[in-house]
Amino acid sequence: MAFGRAAGVRLPQGRAADAAIAGGMFALMAVAGLRAFIGERLEPWPVTVAGWALTAAACGALYLRRRRPVAVAVFVLAVTIAYYLGSAYDGPLLVVFIVALYTVAAEGRLQAAVALAALALICVGAGTLAGNDEVNGIALFMLAGWLVAVVALGQVRHGRLAYLQEVQRRAAGEERLRIARELHDVVGHHLSLINVQSAAALHRIGKDPAQAKAALGAIKESSRTALRDLRATLGVLRESGEQAPTAPAPGLARLEELIESARLAGLQVHAETGGEQRPLPTEVDLAAYRIVQEALTNVTRHARAGAVTVRLDHGPGELTVEVTDDGRGPVPPAGPPGSGISGMRERARALGGELVAGPRPGGGFTVRARLPYRNGASAR
Repeated sequence: MAFGRAAGVRLPQGRAADAAIAGGMFALMAVAGLRAFIGERLEPWPVTVAGWALTAAACGALYLRRRRPVAVAVFVLAVTIAYYLGSAYDGPLLVVFIVALYTVAAEGRLQAAVALAALALICVGAGTLAGNDEVNGIALFMLAGWLVAVVALGQVRHGRLAYLQEVQRRAAGEERLRIARELHDVVGHHLSLINVQSAAALHRIGKDPAQAKAALGAIKESSRTALRDLRATLGVLRESGEQAPTAPAPGLARLEELIESARLAGLQVHAETGGEQRPLPTEVDLAAYRIVQEALTNVTRHARAGAVTVRLDHGPGELTVEVTDDGRGPVPPAGPPGSGISGMRERARALGGELVAGPRPGGGFTVRARLPYRNGASAR
């Protein structure tokens, strides 16, 4: 297989592969059947022509072997029995049946494959008992071993394909969950800010038009940022041929944008950084950004806080993210409970880290996440 790739040889796939196998089997049968035209005649010409017609029919049926595996195997077995009963030249037509039997097992039809293998063995044994001297007990035993091996190999092939399909399904499910988390963070954060800012604009539009105008400007900026983040997040779902998104993935380089958005919502946000700053792996950078974003969203919506501190500690092997506020407690929820903290916790766990969230002893709330650098993450 590796040599074929290195040499640039591309094996046929799909129907082309089925046609190649059918043609190859017929070529093998034709080479083995040349003795019917050389030497002394053992049967009349019409019988020879009928034998070649049966051979061509059996080989041609292999073209449909993956679409109708059991029907093709039954047909090939019937043709093979007819051939051996009528022809004096015993060619290797049983090989065609073995190919069809393997396909039945590889397609997951184990019971049908076992039944067909047993039927073929019974027919060959009946021929031996009827006086066929070319197949003795030892040959019959070897044939049984071959049939069992073919069915076993086909079943192994089926199990391997089923395993690969399950892996692909799980990967697709994990990707859908990742996209769902991204959408939750993007939409929840920006819509929360828009809700707060629009309420402030409605409250101040008659009393202080200047502040109302500033709030409307903040709404415009939040909606523009939300649309940009949505385009970047949904870019993985684009059809083939569409232009890839040019915006970089969100990261801590955009932390100032988050802080400014929170300030426009009325919060006093203070940012602190500790340790030696270094380039972060892409997954760690994105997770840290989303955790800070979700924590600020929760403060805006629920905490009734006035001041928030965002601290980033760059350690030698991990990044620590901490968001604390001085909130007076949660406000009554206006809708169903969200999944913000659980989503942040899943992001930390996916990188081999952890996240804790809870009330502070002196009042307020703390979200603290530990994100290791080296956990299969690719460097930015």
